[in-house]
Amino acid sequence: MTEVVPHPFLFRFSLPVRRCDSPTGEPKRGKRLLDLSADFALPDLSELRGVRPIGEVRAAWNDEGLGFSVLVRGKKHPPAAEERTPTMPDGVQLWIDTRNTQSIHRASRYCHHFCFAPTGAGRDGEQPFGVQLPIAQAREATPLAAKGSLLVNAEILPDGYRLETWLRRDQLQGFDPAANREAGTPIKLGFFYEIRDSELGDQTLTVDASFPFSHDPSLWSTLELT
Repeated sequence: MTEVVPHPFLFRFSLPVRRCDSPTGEPKRGKRLLDLSADFALPDLSELRGVRPIGEVRAAWNDEGLGFSVLVRGKKHPPAAEERTPTMPDGVQLWIDTRNTQSIHRASRYCHHFCFAPTGAGRDGEQPFGVQLPIAQAREATPLAAKGSLLVNAEILPDGYRLETWLRRDQLQGFDPAANREAGTPIKLGFFYEIRDSELGDQTLTVDASFPFSHDPSLWSTLELT
């Protein structure tokens, strides 16, 4: 029987993210940027669509920002990417709405789109990179992070890679945990991700590319910062 509506489309997911008070510094060659344990892994929702996951995503937060670690295994060839085409494989895209306004179909100034890849930058094309891109059809523009300002580190593995990034508070319009505490309100963010791989295919948080998740925040899920 053909699936008319994917199962994840029928639900609103809220994913807990643990606090980590000592995440980061400048990434250094051969050093882990975050080194998050399995306790920080986000739930894998791939089974709801009957697909096999290609990667694991871990997340952490503190008052200074958000961190993500993506582990992709099962590749037969080294990852390949180019900084001039950041939305192409191999790599990871993140969408974050610091207001978690899931009733809107066009991005607000609190919505962000980041692209990260384990290779593709530097003179040799073997350095990781991260860039922020404007969101198509947005009703408001958000300030974009300066080129080269996103913290990112990568470890190339025999069958894949580990990619880590830390997004500073000043790179996330509207992210202010202290203000939430003063107001007594929980910290919730709209969130979506897509892992892009030229060998293994793509992995998304919930719905696939037949839905316009790249510019429609109503399709994103929620990160609840605990």
